[in-house]
Amino acid sequence: MGFAKEASSSSSSYSLKMPPPREDTPLLLGKSPPLSSQFKTFANVFIAVVGAGVLGLPYAFKRTGWLMGVLLLLSVSVLTHHCMMLLVHTRRKLDSFNGGGGFSKIGSFGDLGFAVCGSLGRLVVDLFIILSQAGFCVGYLIFIGTTLANIFDPDSPTSLSLRHQITTLGSEFLGVSSKSLYIWGCFPFQLGLNSIKTLTHLAPLSIFADVVDLAAMAVVVVEDSMIILKQRPDVVAFGGFSLFFYGMGVAVYSFEGVGMVLPLESEMKDKDKFGKVLALGMGFISFIYIAFGFLGYLAFGEDTMDIITGNLGAGLISTIVQLGLCINLFFTFPLMMNPVFEIVERRLFVLGGEQHLLHLRVCVTCFVSFVGVQGRDGVEAMEPGHGHCGTGRGSCCVGNLEFPE
Repeated sequence: MGFAKEASSSSSSYSLKMPPPREDTPLLLGKSPPLSSQFKTFANVFIAVVGAGVLGLPYAFKRTGWLMGVLLLLSVSVLTHHCMMLLVHTRRKLDSFNGGGGFSKIGSFGDLGFAVCGSLGRLVVDLFIILSQAGFCVGYLIFIGTTLANIFDPDSPTSLSLRHQITTLGSEFLGVSSKSLYIWGCFPFQLGLNSIKTLTHLAPLSIFADVVDLAAMAVVVVEDSMIILKQRPDVVAFGGFSLFFYGMGVAVYSFEGVGMVLPLESEMKDKDKFGKVLALGMGFISFIYIAFGFLGYLAFGEDTMDIITGNLGAGLISTIVQLGLCINLFFTFPLMMNPVFEIVERRLFVLGGEQHLLHLRVCVTCFVSFVGVQGRDGVEAMEPGHGHCGTGRGSCCVGNLEFPE
């Protein structure tokens, strides 16, 4: 009994002496979150990397030539995987120096920046992570709003279509366009999805989105193959070295999940196999990208449009593909916002408890949705295809700062 009382008092005094969160307190501290299996990690890697840029790959192959396009995609895939694993190895090395436990554990890009460059390093890294990840999500919302508006937008302004009714309601009674309504329509659902705190719990939704996205791309590949059997337009292998950097930019934009590598590795159960899972995911995505871009260019040749769905017309196939990508981006949103929430919660955690953290997520999601609505106005000034790609490329320019190795 005496020993029990002694142990109890000892543990009680220990809990009272636990220090509050500090600048060097990592994100992933406290109760261990549920960890992901290899399959769930693979699904999260796929949804984090594949984005709206896939629709522009056939056009990129047209500009650069199919052989240069294949080589650029393969090169960027290998370099991206190498840089992602450099980050993982750096984190593991620093963990080994510090004993790999307690407050010294590195669980995020901010922790890594603090370990290397101190408080200034953490501040700069946190800033760029927020800008890049939130920038991707703003691009997703703009793509979803614009795409849904176009799908339900017939040429006839007097049509009694769903989109026409929504436009009338929005413009006459709410003072907003249908594109803004579609973006705000995502907001209540995103509040629920963004309240999910772990990538492991998001994995089932990622698997569903992956299946939908793969099915949509398979529809395009089958349609391209049927067209190729009927006609063989002339294609070019090399479009010229002047287009090298254009092709490089499109390829880099296509692999947009660099900011998720540390969170994904942190929540994997068998971390020793993360490198193999990541390599398998990048290889699978590269194969899909090459097949999608090459077959799209081979089917339409010089008539390939900047967004491949433009070549498919306004029929059922084009609608299925666009809706599939919208579903994929909709479920990618909470995954890409995960590092943003971790940073905001860590820096503001001292101001409140668990309920306060939920309020923070609501405020951040609302702000990103608001920026998406405002950014949509700028996209309307561009051509439809270039507007979609331009949005993603703009956010990608910030994302590239994440891996300077």
